[in-house]
Amino acid sequence: MGVIDRIRSIGPGALVAAAFIGPGTVTTASVLGAEYAYVLVWTIVFSIFATIVLQEMSARFGLITQEGLGEAFRSEFSNPLVKTSVVVLVVSAIGIGTAAFQTGNIVGGATGLATVTDISENVWGPLIGLVAAGLLWTGNYKLIEHVFIGLVIVMGLSFVLNAAIVRPDIGSLSAGLVPTIPDGSAYLIAGLIGTTVVGYNLFLHASTVQERWDGASDLAECRTDTIGMVVIGGLITTSIVVTAAAVFPEGTSIGNVGEMADQLEPVFGGYALWFFAIGLFAAGFTSAMSAPLAGAYATAGALGWERDLTSTRFRLIWMTILGTGIAFSALDYDPVQVIVFAQVANGLLLPILAAFLIYAMNNEELLGEHTNSTLQNILGGAVTLVVIGIGLQTLYDIIVL
Repeated sequence: MGVIDRIRSIGPGALVAAAFIGPGTVTTASVLGAEYAYVLVWTIVFSIFATIVLQEMSARFGLITQEGLGEAFRSEFSNPLVKTSVVVLVVSAIGIGTAAFQTGNIVGGATGLATVTDISENVWGPLIGLVAAGLLWTGNYKLIEHVFIGLVIVMGLSFVLNAAIVRPDIGSLSAGLVPTIPDGSAYLIAGLIGTTVVGYNLFLHASTVQERWDGASDLAECRTDTIGMVVIGGLITTSIVVTAAAVFPEGTSIGNVGEMADQLEPVFGGYALWFFAIGLFAAGFTSAMSAPLAGAYATAGALGWERDLTSTRFRLIWMTILGTGIAFSALDYDPVQVIVFAQVANGLLLPILAAFLIYAMNNEELLGEHTNSTLQNILGGAVTLVVIGIGLQTLYDIIVL
């Protein structure tokens, strides 16, 4: 299979990778590499493993049942009170959460462009949002998927080339695969896992596989796409950590990603700065499209609305989410508190989503022979326990700190 054919075979997995390689991941990975060098590389390996386990289940569920997770939440519970509570939980945590993250996504992409153009983020932000809105408004899934694939390639080349330029210490990089938790690093570990294993991606993946494939006969191709693209996303994250670890003395505290990009210029010249800035823009832009799309799929499914890219209700949902990001990106407004709320909401919801997903994946009436194996249940359970720990840690940090 040639390079062009391989690119053409890429599917919804690209949307998942693009969604979790957003400004939050770029920021967290940059800070992690600057402060702890290669010591916490194992965190990326675990994050990717956990993402593969959950996203494979989500994709399999959507492909076999031809339903989204939102619909599954509604149909699995007959008690009206429980069903209403679940719908409120999904709509608030996913819908409101993606709207909150959207500001950071747009501002992150705008920061990349502002770094190399000297034009304010407050100008680039609304422009990025409007372009994203135009692409989503087309209702053309294949076009949207191709845009994501192209931007994932741009991100990959940008960050991987940066990592290649700095020539990482392979020995230290390998040593970082052994799990250790240095003092003070727990919040960064939780942050990186939390920005990689994303709850709304489960809704996004279960729905988008139905746009690309027809059913069980495509399961092998779907699984290959999922694993391949999530691994590529992990390589991109690793490249960001490697770059930060090589550029900064261990223990360096960096305030933001823009500062890191500025620091690269005297070391590597303008080319590395451009590579990093373009990669950051691609990360922000893809997340600025995937968050509204995921929020629309989740909310529409939970409310029993049509999950059609061209339907009025579906468009109203993603327009609300995207509009929130555009509005705040145009202001001199610190979105940190809003993003913290989104992280807490999604961090607390993720264990619930993971547990429900495992429960649904054992429903023989829905999945027949494609239910979870014992090994898949064990792996899913282990991941769920870890994300419960992350959720509790996040809640503790917010309440105590």
